[in-house]
Amino acid sequence: MSKPTKFRITPALTTVLGVFVLLTAGAVFLVQAVVSREVVRELGGQLIDAGMDGLEAAVAEQLYSIRKTASYTARALDTEAVTLDDPAGLESYLFGALAPLDQVSFALIVDATGNGIRVDRGGGDGSLLSEEVSLDLDEPLVSPVFDRAKNTFSPFWSDPMFIPRRDNTYLLYVKPLHKAGTYLGTIILGMSLHRMSEITRHLSDDDITVFLMQVGTTEIIAHPDLSHHFADLHPENILVDVDDVPDLFLAGFTKLKKVGNRAFDLNPRDALYSGYDETGEKRFLVLEDRNRSFRGLPVRVGVHFRAEYLEHSVNELTGAAATGLGLLGLSLLGAGLLARRISVPVKRASIAANEVAGLNLGDVQDLPPSSIRELDDLARGFNAMVSGLKAFNRYVPTSLVKRLIQEGRTETPPQEREVAVLFTDIVGFTSLSEGLTATETADFINHHLSLLGTEITKENGTIDKYIGDAVMAFWGAPETLDNPAASAARAALGIAKVLKYDNNQRISRGEAPVRIRIGIHLGPLVVGDIGAPERVNYTVIGDTVNIAARLESLGRDIDPDADIIITVSKEVADRLPESMLVDQIGNQKVKGRDNPVEVVRLWSENQTC
Repeated sequence: MSKPTKFRITPALTTVLGVFVLLTAGAVFLVQAVVSREVVRELGGQLIDAGMDGLEAAVAEQLYSIRKTASYTARALDTEAVTLDDPAGLESYLFGALAPLDQVSFALIVDATGNGIRVDRGGGDGSLLSEEVSLDLDEPLVSPVFDRAKNTFSPFWSDPMFIPRRDNTYLLYVKPLHKAGTYLGTIILGMSLHRMSEITRHLSDDDITVFLMQVGTTEIIAHPDLSHHFADLHPENILVDVDDVPDLFLAGFTKLKKVGNRAFDLNPRDALYSGYDETGEKRFLVLEDRNRSFRGLPVRVGVHFRAEYLEHSVNELTGAAATGLGLLGLSLLGAGLLARRISVPVKRASIAANEVAGLNLGDVQDLPPSSIRELDDLARGFNAMVSGLKAFNRYVPTSLVKRLIQEGRTETPPQEREVAVLFTDIVGFTSLSEGLTATETADFINHHLSLLGTEITKENGTIDKYIGDAVMAFWGAPETLDNPAASAARAALGIAKVLKYDNNQRISRGEAPVRIRIGIHLGPLVVGDIGAPERVNYTVIGDTVNIAARLESLGRDIDPDADIIITVSKEVADRLPESMLVDQIGNQKVKGRDNPVEVVRLWSENQTC
């Protein structure tokens, strides 16, 4: 009878632990590599989108000061703080207005006959020069601008135009002056390509180059090095084509390879290209389609940067994982030590990866070097990824990027809260959409809902749902607000204001204005995750919702001809500040309720009680 086989503890334990480590740690490494690659891919795309938003915001901020200066100047003229027949007063005012606007080359105010004052920004010493002007409004260069100004009440941006006596190409922000239907004159703020390029120079650095391209063309409007080609501009060549820019990588734009947006989950509004610069280094170029926040300025933002910012970390993580899996086959030697020395740094990497996924980049500590090759590769690759993401993220507030990343929401059990509910609806939507194609109807609805959604978000509202052309939103959940009724009312007034501006644009295009009803009610509601176990919605339910909807419908009976009517309940009106204009309507019978509802009308600043 043979004796049973005996095993020595060291090789037996080593073999058992080695197999266990090979199976478990190998799986952990593989999952970690796959998850990290997916996190980097998605996060890279979201940071590109957020980075583009940041660059657009930086440019829009410069344009905002121009729009505000023109608006304030028009208000000063309207209130006769300065007058068109007072050249000295206009000169003094323009000196003060132009001084802080480094991006503006000149400011011009002329009356209906073309007579007025122009203030120019001098040379590099920052001096301002003024002179009285008498423009020939029939001159082919200026007549299109002034003809348009005479026939529109809204400010606008001109197309790029070369001004021979200034020897440069300009974009003009034009603010027409009208009073009681009579054209009085025009305010013009001019930005040269030189000034526009200063903006991109400020946003660029050694690794990231920002440029502005004309919408619908490959003509360059602004670039950090565009000044080298200003001498080539003339009336028949008002812009520099992308092929001629001194940036060799950008000059090869037409030869760049377009990368599918799915590669980094990129926003559909942006296009991603890849190529190699003159040194053979790979770079990415992102170019947006257009930007509505520029309010008619015919430019779109582009940026190109080293591809290593996005690709290096992915390649390093993949290589580290592959190397780790190969080395795990040798884990039979010293399995216990390897298990400990592997698990600790992997846990650190996992914690750090979760911080990166949440964009808490300031909390991410560099992974320490390791004597184990695959862990050292992982640390170096991960650290390089974080460094690249920090460099790209500096143009965008972290809070903005976090809002762009959709994270899994924890369970929110239903609870009772005091909530303000708002409903909107377009009056006569059927007639407005008559004659529109399905695509045009969708574009109209998307634009309208975007305007409303922006104002709701500004006041920390939660959009519950879009119901065709209508919106339901609420305040007081998930965040607790001190006065949800006031926030909802401010959002309604913001909607009225932005809709009036949009209607002016529609009227100028020969389109019918959009009329809207808004209803708001405040009361107790059940708020939280509502639905079946396999699918829930974060929403509100209760009688308060029904009353808000009925208040919106009541606007049809209270003032059927109003462009915008905001009806609120007494519960809402009692919470509003005295500065808000209200008009008592009285008790109204609403469908589905035995007791009447006391109704109050809220007036926007452009309406009268």
